[in-house]
Amino acid sequence: MYNKVFLIGRLTRDPEAKSTSAGVMVSRFTLAINRSSKRDSEADFIRIVAWRKLAETCNNYLRKGKLIAIEGRLQIGSYEKNGQQIQSAEVIADSMQMLEKKGAEDGAFVPRTDTTASSPASGEEPAPF
Repeated sequence: MYNKVFLIGRLTRDPEAKSTSAGVMVSRFTLAINRSSKRDSEADFIRIVAWRKLAETCNNYLRKGKLIAIEGRLQIGSYEKNGQQIQSAEVIADSMQMLEKKGAEDGAFVPRTDTTASSPASGEEPAPF
């Protein structure tokens, strides 16, 4: 069996960072992810949890509106509230990649300025693709 999730979306607010009683850093945030619907602009809001060094990185560099990619696993949990069993889903992040340049404001896309491709080493043929 395989449990792997890949998401691209924008943070709905700044990450909330805490430390456990054992001193392990944990960061929680929510990603807004647009659905591919031509009729309406709908979005899903997915809770993300990052631990340890990744949690520190998320807390230091991520802010509301930032476009990121998350790779992780889906975790389903349950708890009791007012006598009812409630199920919740969240993604436990294994890695995170920021998809915008530093300083991109209001979630605006800033294209890369380095568009040069590396040339093959001398004596090598270019790749066929």
